[in-house]
Amino acid sequence: MSMLSLKATRPHFSSPFPLHFQSPNRRPASHLSFLKMSTAAAAPPPETIEHIVLFKVKETAEPSRVQSMLSSLNALVSLDPVLHLSAAPIHRLKSSPIPFTHLLHCRYSSKDGLKAYAVHPSHVAAVKERVLPVCDDVMAVDWVARDLLGPVVPPPGSAVRLSFLKLKEGSAAEAKDEILRVIGGVKENFEEIQQLTVGENFSPERAKGYSIASLAVFPGVGEIDSMDAKGELVSSEKDKVREHLESVIVLDFVVPSSQSASL
Repeated sequence: MSMLSLKATRPHFSSPFPLHFQSPNRRPASHLSFLKMSTAAAAPPPETIEHIVLFKVKETAEPSRVQSMLSSLNALVSLDPVLHLSAAPIHRLKSSPIPFTHLLHCRYSSKDGLKAYAVHPSHVAAVKERVLPVCDDVMAVDWVARDLLGPVVPPPGSAVRLSFLKLKEGSAAEAKDEILRVIGGVKENFEEIQQLTVGENFSPERAKGYSIASLAVFPGVGEIDSMDAKGELVSSEKDKVREHLESVIVLDFVVPSSQSASL
C-alpha cells in the first residue's frame, strides 16, 4: 500500500551497522547456488526476520565505487545466517523526506541470525570499506514476519513495494494496532500482491523514528502499476490510517538476478 508524502525532515547520517567482530561460519561459495535454491523451495520458518537498509549514495560517488558497494553487499548472501539477500538500486521512490538511492533486503530465521550477520567480519568489512565511503545517509528497519506465505527468496524480476510509517508523537497503542491490522489486510483487496509482510520495527535506534514497516511482493513492476491505477481503492486504504501518520517512506525495487545484482 502506497502512502502520501508528508513534510520532509532533515537527513541525519548515522551508521546502523555495529562495527565489531565475531566469527560465525561462512559457507563455501561453491555451494551457494544450491543452498539458496533449496531455501527458496523450502517451507518458510514460523518467524522470518525482515531486514531492510536504505542508502543515500553521495552525488559525487563514482559509479564504479557504487557498483563495488552493491557487489560487496550481494556477496554476503553466502553467510550462514542469511536466508535471502539482495542489494539493488531503488526503482522508484514514491514518497520520502530523504532521497534514498539504493537498498538492501535480507531475511533470517531468527533475531540471533540477524545479530550474527551484523557482526560477521565480512559484513563489517563491506560496510567500512565499501558502504560508508560512498553514502551520506543510511537507515535500517527490522521486523518479524510471522507465518510467511510463499517463498523465502523472492524470484528474480519480482517487484517489491516497501512502506515505512512514522506515527505522530503521542499516538496511542490502539492506533498502532489499527494500522498493523489495516496494512495486514491489504492483500485481500489487491490480487496483484503475491506476498505481504508487516510488523513493528524492533531496532528503533536505527530507523529515524519509523516504527511500522511493510513489504509487498508482486510478479513485476506492471502489477504494481496496475494496483496503483485503482485510485479510489488505494485512496480508501490510505484514509484508514492517514490521521495517525507524521511521515511515510514508500519505494519500489526489482529483485535482481545474480548476474545483474551489481549493476
